[in-house]
Amino acid sequence: MGFDDLTGKATDALGENSDKVEQFSDQGLDKAGEFAEGKGLDAEKTDQGREFLDGKIGE
Repeated sequence: MGFDDLTGKATDALGENSDKVEQFSDQGLDKAGEFAEGKGLDAEKTDQGREFLDGKIGE
């Protein structure tokens, strides 16, 4: 099985489970934002970063 076969299967799996992928990515981004805020970063900046990354992941 080549690399192209694996990437094709991964892409298919992500497409079939896009709701779950979105749920897990949102959870990860939320946790990253909470961590950043816990380290003293501005909540508004972390929210902006989260929204930016969420848009990139959703593309």
